[in-house]
Amino acid sequence: MLELSFYQVKNSREPMTTVSADLTFDQDFYDRAKELVYEVKSAHVEGQVFYDEPFVTGNFQVETELSVPSSRSLHPVDLKQKFSFVENYSDHEPTQEEKELGLLIIPLTDDKIDIQRAVEDNILLNIPTTVLTEEEKDEGVYPEGKDWEVVSEQSFASRKKDQVNPAFAQLQGLLDKLNAEDPENQDQKNK
Repeated sequence: MLELSFYQVKNSREPMTTVSADLTFDQDFYDRAKELVYEVKSAHVEGQVFYDEPFVTGNFQVETELSVPSSRSLHPVDLKQKFSFVENYSDHEPTQEEKELGLLIIPLTDDKIDIQRAVEDNILLNIPTTVLTEEEKDEGVYPEGKDWEVVSEQSFASRKKDQVNPAFAQLQGLLDKLNAEDPENQDQKNK
């Protein structure tokens, strides 16, 4: 676990504490991420942590290589991520005035700033909602089964355009029947 002490950072003579680490992930992470991440192949965090009264602020840059499920087929997809995030840690419950600053403020229950957990949470938050295999991207492959299939929005729209509304089909049938029974229409057709 990658942790820092809030009070050590706050009372340090150095203006900034530097963080640089390759991370490993335990079963707790995989249990939390079971439907989002198959495997973390690598993860590296760089950052600076400093005291900016009344918070300890962490500014982190993360690079990862993950195996995640395709949002269409659930097949594994390799995903590289590179992102940054900033968190502010507080040794007390934030006041209303502090909350109105619009900062992400994390109140600590003890002295420990859990950078590992922050990185894990941000990895999960940064996974795109649409992740596709190369085949799914290039060939427009969609899953299907017995009596069901997933279709693209374009295919759905074109099918819907060609589809006749059943209520209108019944109405058209009724109009055709009335026209066929009406002798005036028969006379006009014969002319």
